[in-house]
Amino acid sequence: MEHVAIDLGGGESQVCIRSEKGEVLLERKVSTSSLASLLKRRPSSRVVVETCAEAFHVADAARQLGHEVRVVPATLVRTLGVGARGVKTDERDARALSEVSTRIDLPSVHVPSQEARERKSLCGMRDGLVASRTMLINTVRGWMRGRMIKVRTGKTETFSARVVQSADKIELPAYVRRQLQSIEQLTGHILEADKELEALAKKDLTCPRLMTVPGVGPVTAIRFVAALDQITRFATVAQVQSYLGLTPGENSSSERKRRTGITKAGPPALRASLVQAAWAARRARGKHPMVLWSLEVEKRRGKHVAIVALARKLTAILFAIWRDGTLYSPNNQQPAHCTGTEYRPKNAPPAEAVMRA
Repeated sequence: MEHVAIDLGGGESQVCIRSEKGEVLLERKVSTSSLASLLKRRPSSRVVVETCAEAFHVADAARQLGHEVRVVPATLVRTLGVGARGVKTDERDARALSEVSTRIDLPSVHVPSQEARERKSLCGMRDGLVASRTMLINTVRGWMRGRMIKVRTGKTETFSARVVQSADKIELPAYVRRQLQSIEQLTGHILEADKELEALAKKDLTCPRLMTVPGVGPVTAIRFVAALDQITRFATVAQVQSYLGLTPGENSSSERKRRTGITKAGPPALRASLVQAAWAARRARGKHPMVLWSLEVEKRRGKHVAIVALARKLTAILFAIWRDGTLYSPNNQQPAHCTGTEYRPKNAPPAEAVMRA
């Protein structure tokens, strides 16, 4: 079996192909867009690439052509010799990866499905819109504070109107009006993205069940499904919590034992969504059993630790619901049953009422 190591680039990529015995058979630069043509001409091989923007697309093409694929984590390649002794070139990187591949079976990250990648992109694009709107709002707030103008509180969607009302006694400069117009346009785009995510969540087989959990909406449900991709990848709840970076870390050596904060490994966007879901659950469902549990944690460890603990508990609940095909039950007393695409607990109200509870 040949070993094809590719140092991917946006325009060109460096390819190094070795035989099973480690002999270099081919070494040259090729256009990244023509990698599929090169792989098509090679016998069944092991294709090794480093994680980057183009990695999953190349991995899909290689798998379709019958090759084994290893997408090596970027955090691992330095231990394999990439960039050793402060010398890093495309040629040396490809040689190092191909040489190591002939000796060991390199570990690979999970290659997400095309559907999961599309969902991540949709959520990421929405995040970009929200971040842009927040930045523009902050510039307007700074301008108003400099002129001792206070804006009454309200929803973000009404910010532009509230600014105009608060500054009715002065003429807004053209540069401020431009900012307000941009904020209104971004708000419209964000609402469109929210509707798209909501429609996507309703069509999914898993998301409606996840959304029965207090605090969990379409964005969190879609992010959760997209990040895990395949529920069978994880055997236990602890594995999921560790994958999402919600478990405590440790920095111990010899007789010194020290626990640290959460590891923050894994997708930060999903972790942030789970924390926001925990805040939403506390605000809207103050008497809910799991919220009351977090309040007890708060008494001992503080509010922020309690929120992260609640986010970790939400992760466990979402995983169990997806794995078992159930709906959320606060006391876990009524098992849910699935018939086709409809999921309902025994003796439960209609699904619409359960999802809005």
